[in-house]
Order: sequence, then structure tokens, then C-alpha cells
Amino acid sequence: MIIMVMVDTSSSNVYLNQDAKTLVQQTLTRGQGKLNDTGALCIQTGKFTGRSPKDRFIVRDEITSDTVDWGGINIPIATEVFDKLLSKMNTFIRGREIWMRNCYAGADPSYRLSVTVINTTPWANLFCHHLFLRPSDREMDNYKPEWVIFQVPEFLADPDIDGTRQENFTIINFAKKMILIGGSAYTGEMKKGIFSVLNFVLPHQHGVLPMHCSANEGEQGDIALFFGLSGTGKTTLSADASRKLIGDDEHGWTDRAVFNFEGGCYAKCIDLSADKEPQIHAAIKHPALLENVSFKDGTSTVDYSNADLTENTRAAYPIYHIKNAKKHSIGNTPKNIFFLTCDAFGVLPPISKLTPAQAMYHFLSGYTAKVAGTEVGIREPQPTFSACFGKVFLPLHPTVYAELMGEKLKENPEVRVWLVNTGWTGGAYPAGKRISLQYTRAMVQAAIQEEFALQTFRPHPYFGILIPEACPSVPTGILNPRNTWENKLAYDRQAQSLAELFIQNFDQYKAEASEEIKNAGPKLIQVAL
Repeated sequence: MIIMVMVDTSSSNVYLNQDAKTLVQQTLTRGQGKLNDTGALCIQTGKFTGRSPKDRFIVRDEITSDTVDWGGINIPIATEVFDKLLSKMNTFIRGREIWMRNCYAGADPSYRLSVTVINTTPWANLFCHHLFLRPSDREMDNYKPEWVIFQVPEFLADPDIDGTRQENFTIINFAKKMILIGGSAYTGEMKKGIFSVLNFVLPHQHGVLPMHCSANEGEQGDIALFFGLSGTGKTTLSADASRKLIGDDEHGWTDRAVFNFEGGCYAKCIDLSADKEPQIHAAIKHPALLENVSFKDGTSTVDYSNADLTENTRAAYPIYHIKNAKKHSIGNTPKNIFFLTCDAFGVLPPISKLTPAQAMYHFLSGYTAKVAGTEVGIREPQPTFSACFGKVFLPLHPTVYAELMGEKLKENPEVRVWLVNTGWTGGAYPAGKRISLQYTRAMVQAAIQEEFALQTFRPHPYFGILIPEACPSVPTGILNPRNTWENKLAYDRQAQSLAELFIQNFDQYKAEASEEIKNAGPKLIQVAL
């Protein structure tokens, strides 16, 4: 049995590399969860039902001091604070049950990390079984641990003594190759902690572009990537019965391939239905893990519309629960890239084609909008700009990733980049309506199948992005968003307002951006008041 040097398991009851069925049973035996009517294990993560970005720290040392983009996203913490918390956590687990798992992050053997996870609940270890890559028996015999995740939700820090902001914390230490997690049982902290590690290691050491995107593959080996923030449709649009799923959230792009970082999927479940998302719905079976869901009264049937605990209900399952998932999660270089945005202002077209310069501009912008009701205190749409569609996971400056993306597009000029609005049309929220998923799927399919090749495109008057004049199986009237608004002047004012927000946000990148990229942004047009 592998015992990590920096984690003292000598007086603990250790369960090593338990299979999924055993972990489910151990959870049930300890009264920590229950099965739903499809056999999935349902648990609650307690106080935290999502990540806590303000409590995620990186140890500032010789490795990170001059490389990490320090600030509100990457918050520095001293090595001494890390060491003190590690010592306290070691003391805390004495005599307790712990679960350990050896796994990988990265399907390409040339770039993967060996990750040993240490948990204090069997269901957290089940999550790691599903979301990380599972070594074969031969790989397990030769397994050498490299990184450690030490997750102890029951351990609470004392901010006044321990140097944290509050009782919960996630701390990444690149020198010791460890992630400490305390005070929060939300499993996504482990997944995104390793994603942040890869976002540092891959560009910095290997020149590989890490990406917050999903990926699938067509019969001819053509790869499509879907970038987007939470709720924009990455998982939904990549789960296509006619294409093989490579992965739903995290990937790397080398000089020859795209590869998945993970061994499973972590899908949002709010309002999930078999009609709208059949593959995801079917994947939630034994031994999938359901987090923070509620049941219909008197049954073991999940009520996916119920958000009493959180809007961020989640399902974690191994990728092979998706019927047409690719066995080895590696594909060719991409042929189509889709930037997904949920534009609650009803301004952006449902699909548009981007020039390489526009692709760089929108990649750095990473725009979407939060809608009223999704978070406490939000009463009207709020724009959100997250560089590279995942700024909260980027230890390096966003321009590092943007430059890598630019290099990839120059090396692969055949790649087509599209901006897809999965948000509102016919008016801003709530006056307008959400663009039909059926139409979005049809437009994505048309792009993949090159059905836009013979179409005429016209530039958007404010954003300059190229709008097709027709698309199979989609009403022509919805392609140009201005045509869907009854009050055209109101649309122009809204478009002007959104353009101004883009320009203001991009000011932070102007010094590093080329003239071509700066000129690819929206233009302001005089609008009547």
C-alpha cells in the first residue's frame, strides 16, 4: 500500500483503491447517502454546494513568485501557513477512516499527472473514481505518485490563527505537489484544483494549451471543441448521439492532438430531462453520484426541477456511462471550435463565424451573462467576462493562454471558429425568450457538416461577427437578432450598451494585444436616445 510521506496515515484505517460498487455500499452503510430509483448514489455536500473561489490559495514560493498572475483570482499564501495546516490535518485524521485512490489526470501519457487522492468519506473517493482516469492493472503495479489531494471537509481552519480567510480553504502547493482542502465537502474543489495545476504545468513546461471546453469526434475523425462558462451548454452540446464524446469539460491541445484531462463527466442537473438531454439522463445510473438533489414526495425519484438546496445540482459519472464515449479520450487537432455564450441581453446572433482575430478577441473576453434568480441579489442580467472561458482556473496571465491559442490557429488555418449564443432572442431577459436548444443543435450540426460553406454571411453592425443568411432546419428570421426585436431602436441601444461593456473589459489586455486583435472588437455606432 502506498503511504504518502507528507500525509500520516499510520494510525488510520485506510481503504485503498476501492471499486465503485464497494464505495457506494460503504456510503450507504455509514448513512451518508441513499440510492435513487435508477441506482445512483445521492449525497449532500453540506454547507458548500459550489466552489469558494475567494478561499482558493496558491503557495507563493520560488516556483510561483514570478510566474503566477497574482490578484483576486490567484491569492498568495505563505509556505508556513500551508505547513501548519498540513500538520493540523495529519493530527485530525488520526484514528479515522480514510479512503485513498491512485489515479491519473490527462489521457495522453506524455503529459498526464499521477494523482493520489486522500478522502475522509467513501463518496468523495467515488467522485474521484469517476472524474479522474482509472489506471489499468498493469499501470497500477508500476504506479508512482506525483501529486496528492488531501481532502478533509470535517477539518475547519481558525482564520485568526491559521491565516485563511474563513474556515474553509483550498491551497495548491507547486513545490510540494499537494492540494489541501478543508472545511468544504464540495467535490468540485478537487476536480478544479487539479485543473488549475494542469493550467500551470502544461503551458509553462510543455507548451500545451489547456482548455476549459468539451470535445467530441465525428465518424471521419473531425474534432469539435465547445468552450463556455457554466450553464452555457458545453456538456449538453457535446453529448451528441451521432458523435463520440472525448470529454465534457477539460482538455489539452498539443501539436498533434486534443486529449481529455478526465475520466468522467460532472454535469449540471437542474431541470434535466430525458427529452432534452437523453444521454446525460441515461448516464445517471448505478454507481453514478448525484449531489444535492431532492426527491419527489414519498419516492426515490429525483425532482430535477427542485432547487431548494442549490441551483448547482450535479451528477458525476464515469465517461463510459455515455454510450458513444470514445474508449481512449484522445483525438486529432480540432476542425471546429465553438465559443458558447448565454447572452441574456438578446444582442448576439444564435450563431456567427469569427475571423482568427475575432476568435482571439472573444477568447480573451470570455463573455456570458448571469440571469436574475440564479444567484442571491441578482435582479437583472449581469454581464460576466472570464478570460479564456475559465479565468478562475488560470494561474498564469490570460495572455499566455491566448497567445498559445493564437499559435494553434496559425498552425491550423483550416480550423473554423464560431460564436454561439445559447441565451435570449427577441428581447432581453425576461421580455425575450431563450433560444431553442433544438435550433442551437441544428446550427452546430450545420457548422460541423460544412452546410454554411455556400451561405452568404453579413457582418453584425456592432460586433462585426459574420451572420449566415440561412441555416437548414432553423427559421431564417431568428439568425439576425435585430430582426427578432419588435422595437429595433431598443435593440440598437442594447447592442451599443453591450459593445461598450466589451470595450471596457478589453482595456486590461490592450497593452499586450496586437492591432489586428484590438480592431476585431465591437464598434460604437451613434444611436438615437
